[in-house]
Amino acid sequence: MSKIWVKKPMSAYEADIKKSQLKRVLGKWSLTAIGIGAIIGGGIFVLTGTGAYYNAGPALALSFVIAGIACVFAALCYAEFASILPVEGSAYAYAYGTVGEIFAWIIGWGLILEYAMGSMTVAVSWSGYFGKLLKMFGLHLPDYLTTDPQTYIAAGNSGFSMNLPAFLIVLFVISILVRGTKGAAKANNFIVVLKVSAIIFVIIAGAFFINPGNWSPFIPEATTITENGVSHSAYGIGGVIAGASAIFFAYVGFDAVSTQAGEAINPKKDVPFAIIASLIICTLLYILVSLVLTGMMHYTDFNPLGKYPDAIKAPVAYAFDIAGQKWAGNIITIAATVGLISVLMVMIMGQSRIFLGMSKDGLIPQTFSKVNPETGVPTKNLIILGIVISVVASLTPINDLAHMTSFGTLFAFTMVCVAVWILRIKEPNLQRNFKVPALPVIACCGIAINVYLIYNLSIEAQTYSFAWLIIGFIIYFLYSKKHSKLQNGGYGETFKAEQEPLEKPDLDL
Repeated sequence: MSKIWVKKPMSAYEADIKKSQLKRVLGKWSLTAIGIGAIIGGGIFVLTGTGAYYNAGPALALSFVIAGIACVFAALCYAEFASILPVEGSAYAYAYGTVGEIFAWIIGWGLILEYAMGSMTVAVSWSGYFGKLLKMFGLHLPDYLTTDPQTYIAAGNSGFSMNLPAFLIVLFVISILVRGTKGAAKANNFIVVLKVSAIIFVIIAGAFFINPGNWSPFIPEATTITENGVSHSAYGIGGVIAGASAIFFAYVGFDAVSTQAGEAINPKKDVPFAIIASLIICTLLYILVSLVLTGMMHYTDFNPLGKYPDAIKAPVAYAFDIAGQKWAGNIITIAATVGLISVLMVMIMGQSRIFLGMSKDGLIPQTFSKVNPETGVPTKNLIILGIVISVVASLTPINDLAHMTSFGTLFAFTMVCVAVWILRIKEPNLQRNFKVPALPVIACCGIAINVYLIYNLSIEAQTYSFAWLIIGFIIYFLYSKKHSKLQNGGYGETFKAEQEPLEKPDLDL
C-alpha cells in the first residue's frame, strides 16, 4: 500500500516537457484571455439568476465576495505550483510530483467532475440564451426540444424531451477545438473582448434602471424552497454562504489557465501572471453585475416555475426585458450567446489536457494521450469528451450540474492548498519564480474556507459528489494502480532509486 503514495520524479516532468507534442503558442495575455474566457460566462450570464433565487437574494454580491476571497488563497497556491511545474494537468500534475499518486488521482478525478459538469452547465446556459435569440427573430423551439426530462415532467408535461441546443453546441465547440489550439485561442480572444464589452454595458446601462426597493431586505429572512419534491434552506446568512458555494464553479477559469501550461510560451512566468490577473478582473465584474441585476429585477422573479420561467436561464437579458428595455436585452442576448461559447471551449479544452496528463501516466486508457501531429491537439480525447458532455447536458437540470461542478472545484482548490504547503516544507530549495507570501496562513485560510463551502453545498450535490469520489477509488485500485507507468517502473532508474529505501530491510534492527 505504501506505493500508492509514490511521487512522480521531477526528471520525468522535464522529460515530458521536452518530448511534448503540444505546440507552445500562448503568451501571457492569451493565457489571461483564456482565464477570463472561462470565468466570464456561467457566473455572470447564468448563475446570477440561480444564486439569487435559490440561495442569497440581493445579497448575492456578498456571495461573490466570499467566493472571490476563497479563490484568492487557492489562486496564489496555483501560481506557485505553476512556476515550478509548467506542464498540462493542473492540480493533478502538481500533486503527483509532491504528495503522491493516490492523492493526485483523487484530485484528477475531482477535476474531471469539475470540468465535465462545468461544461454541461454552460451548455445548458447557452441553450437558454440561444432560445431567447431565436425569439428575437420570431422563431420558437418547442419545450420538449429545449428542456431536460426532469424539468419537463415537473412542469406537468409527459413524453419525450431533451435539450437539443445544449447537445448541438458541445459538438460545434469540439469541431473548433480539433483544428488546433492557436486557432481556438484567436477565437477565444475575440469572444472575450465581446463579452467584457457586454458586461461593461450591463453595468453602466443597468445602473439607470435599478429599483432600490428590490434590494430591501438585502439579506432576506431565511426560508425553505421546495421544488421537484426536494426542499432546501435559502436566504439569511446561511443562504449567502450557500450561494458562495453554489456559484463557486464560476471561478474555475483561473484553474483552466494552469491546464494550458503545456502550450504556454513562457509558462513559469506567464501562467502565474494570467491566473492572478484573470481572477482579479472577473471578481470585480461579478460583484458589480450581481448588484445591478438584483437591483433591476426582484430575486423572486427568477423562479423557474413562476411568472418568468425562462428568466433563470438568461437572467441578465430578461432583467432588461422586464425593465422595458428590450433593445438592451437583445444586445446582451447576442453577446451572451456568442460569449458562452468561449467558456465551453476553454472548459472542454482544459478537461482534455487533464485527461492527456493522466493518460500519459497510465492512470486512464492510453487513447486519451494520443496527440494529432498535424494539429497538435488530442483529437480522440476531445471527441470522446464531446459525446459524453453533449448527451448528459441535454438530459440534466442546470441546478444539479452547477452544484456538482462547485464541489469538484472546491475539492481541487483544497487539495492544491495542502500540496503547495507540503512541497514548500519538503523541497524548500526548488526554484520558484513565484512564491506565496505567508504560505502557512494563506494555505490554512484556503483549506478552511473551501471545506466550509463544501459543507454548505446542497445535500444532493454532496451525496452525488462523494459517490463520484468512491467510484474514483474503486477505479484506481481496479485499473489505474495496475496500469500506472510509475508503479511499473516506467520512469526508469529515477523511480527505482526513489523507491529503494522503502524496499531495503533495516539492517540495524
